[in-house]
Amino acid sequence: MDTVYIETSIISHAAAWQSRDPAIAVLQAQAKEWLAREAPKYKLVTSQFVIDEASMGDPDAAARRLALLSGVGVLLPNAQVEGIAAAIIARSLMPESARLDALHVASALVGGVQYLLTQNCRHIANAHVLPRMYDLFEELELPRLLICTPAEFLGGSVDERESHPR
Repeated sequence: MDTVYIETSIISHAAAWQSRDPAIAVLQAQAKEWLAREAPKYKLVTSQFVIDEASMGDPDAAARRLALLSGVGVLLPNAQVEGIAAAIIARSLMPESARLDALHVASALVGGVQYLLTQNCRHIANAHVLPRMYDLFEELELPRLLICTPAEFLGGSVDERESHPR
């Protein structure tokens, strides 16, 4: 069974109250649908970084986020994770200000997962950066990792899936 690393943006969108912003509402719907439909097909893991992020802020919102992570395996940080994150930043694949995002990628790599699921397209699932990111993984002889969004698993829009069930 393939393993999926659940990054903070997935949990944050899935646990949040419905947004009035249509773009955010779509991300929320995709995260919820992925967790309901796709998650049972995979072994799920996250990292201590996600647990720490999910615990921050409003206590009720944090409780909802953490409830979604109950039963999910937790990868712990180590020196190899820190080293890979440093390499990502040193290659200008992510800015220093996005160090936590680099730590998510490094955690998934060290954890040997097949997929890193995120809705963070600014730093993690950025099509401009991904080819160079994959080159770095290969150069460092790291396991294959596919960084992707729920939409890539689900295909099409939520409206299309509702009107054309599989």
